[in-house]
Parts: sequence; C-alpha cells; structure tokens
Amino acid sequence: MSNGCKESDWRLFRKRLPGWQEAYMDRLTKEYVAILMGEGLASDRFWALDKRIRADKRKAGVIVTDVRRSVLTSTMAQLLREGAITEDDLDGFSDELRESLHYSMQVDRMLNA
Repeated sequence: MSNGCKESDWRLFRKRLPGWQEAYMDRLTKEYVAILMGEGLASDRFWALDKRIRADKRKAGVIVTDVRRSVLTSTMAQLLREGAITEDDLDGFSDELRESLHYSMQVDRMLNA
C-alpha cells in the first residue's frame, strides 16, 4: 500500500474514472434536455438550466481529473454521494476500500437523516 491506497485500487480507479465521468455527464445532459423541454417560460427554463449547470460543474463526477492516492477514498466517496458511481461500480476494488466506502456512505446517510 502506498499512501493508504493499494496499487491495484489506484490502477483500477485511474482506468475507470474516465468512463464513470463520461456516463455521468451523459446522464446530466439528458437531464438538461428535460429541463429545456419542460413546461413554462423559456426564460425560466434557461435560468433553471444555468443554475443547474453551475452546480454540476463543481461536482467530482465532472471535474475530477488529477487525483492523488492520498485522497482516493474521499474522492470515491464523493463520487458515490453525488451519484456519479454506484456501489456496483466498486466491483474489483479491494475489500478494504469497499468497506471504507460503505462505512462512509452509512455515516452520510445517518447524518442526513
């Protein structure tokens, strides 16, 4: 392990991240289309989309490009929280990392309940 991250987890993360981000942004663009095609005034839809894009641009599923091993677990937890990945996407990662992320998600659920 280097900096609290197994080499196999680090390699798998770097391999999967671009696909996760592409799938997440694809889902976001479909949601944007739904906003634009919705009911109401064009100006309201425009500003709703603008607000949504501003918020989404700050999410890890969109902006994570250069991650360090030392923050791998927290970055993956953020991706899970935002819905950019699911627990099914954790297949192939070490049991230790998956357990850590599962615990992190449980804590988040309790804090947000």
